[in-house]
Amino acid sequence: MSKARRLRRLLNIWPPFLFSGIRVLEIGEDWRHARVVLRRHWYNTNYVGTHFGGSLFAMTDPYWMILVMECLGRDYIVWDKAAEIEFVAPGKEDVFAEFHVEDTLLDEIRAATAGGDKYLRWLPIEVRTASGELIARISKLIYVRRKPEKPASPA
Repeated sequence: MSKARRLRRLLNIWPPFLFSGIRVLEIGEDWRHARVVLRRHWYNTNYVGTHFGGSLFAMTDPYWMILVMECLGRDYIVWDKAAEIEFVAPGKEDVFAEFHVEDTLLDEIRAATAGGDKYLRWLPIEVRTASGELIARISKLIYVRRKPEKPASPA
């Protein structure tokens, strides 16, 4: 079983996702994309019967960091630094979020961190219904830095 498939299975039984109705539908074997669904249930709606905002936010939480980290490899440190959410419409049905890591993003990060500098980058996510209605816009700020090279040990 591949590392991406194993992670998807683990995230799907991770209690914060499992008990919120969040399911990871796909993580690409090349770590370039992920697709997540938040199913609407009685236990994850708010007072007025729409998706609980915390669940909308949680469904998007780890993916940019994980995907970018896996695409860049072990020579980089990648962290979530900040996030913001804008609620656009009430979520009254299952909603989806999709993440796509493009070559241009990875090239931009590599160039900006080549000298050992940190790099901060806002990455957007839209949460939509199956029919395409926009429910929320979320932005995640990731921190990336190239790990310092270890000095060669004396032989």
